Amino acid sequence: MDFIDYYAVLGVPKDASDEDIKKAYRKLARKHHPDLNPNNPEAHKQFQQINEANEVLSDPEKRTKYDQYGKDWQQAEQFEQARRQQQQAYGQPPGGGYSFTGDFDDSMFSDFFASMFGEQAGRQRSRRQAQFRGSDYQAELHLSLVDAYTTHKQTLTVNGQNIRITIPAGVENGQKIKLAGYGAPGASGGPNGDLYITFVIGDDPRFKRKGNDLYVTEELDLYTAVLGGEKIIDTMGGKVKVTVPPETQNGATVRLRGKGFPVYKDEGKFGDLYVQWQVKIPTDLTEEQKELFRKLATL
Repeated sequence: MDFIDYYAVLGVPKDASDEDIKKAYRKLARKHHPDLNPNNPEAHKQFQQINEANEVLSDPEKRTKYDQYGKDWQQAEQFEQARRQQQQAYGQPPGGGYSFTGDFDDSMFSDFFASMFGEQAGRQRSRRQAQFRGSDYQAELHLSLVDAYTTHKQTLTVNGQNIRITIPAGVENGQKIKLAGYGAPGASGGPNGDLYITFVIGDDPRFKRKGNDLYVTEELDLYTAVLGGEKIIDTMGGKVKVTVPPETQNGATVRLRGKGFPVYKDEGKFGDLYVQWQVKIPTDLTEEQKELFRKLATL
């Protein structure tokens, strides 16, 4: 994997404070957010790199490894373990005078092993490179509630690679899925890492979701509330006719079974829709209408 300078991605110096990194990330994330750049693949790529840089630099342990090992920071523990094993095998005291800094390639590691354990060990290391699994990638996929209601295909860009996935209906906000083998390439023939996608589902202006149930507020005119009748309402699956009983009170709730949100990976099964009535008081009444209300008030 090509080396990415995370400090340059966020536009901060290497001695930047945690607060500086947080401020830079928030500013760039807003600028390159996919919702603000829906048809800009380059902005999507930059957004992924910004998230990746922030994930590493905002974590003290990861940042220390990154500062020391460069692009190979994910393999820091393997490198250290190999070094300790070789030190024990060759009688060197632990922690004896060797350190890693900067960005390494295979030839530099060969030179390191040669200087540490002799030319023969170095040649053996060159002939038989240790295999390391590639690092995992983390990505966010932003969806609207309407998007999450139906099964559909969507393409996302991760590290310049376009990946087309099928999103099952019913995914939840914060839910994470794994795509095996779509992470960073392994080193020296090792397996690829995995890609973890977190779904971020924005609030809907009309429906509120709780699990597989939906909640909505619908206006109801005073006359229908008092006398009863029928009301056509929009659900996420289409229009339905609801019977309103006489003397329906303001704030009363009706439950529509099976008209809620689809259950994740359980085709044909849905939650319920709860409709809360908001009785609308008539305005701009004529004198005749007001007089009728006065008569009602005296009965």
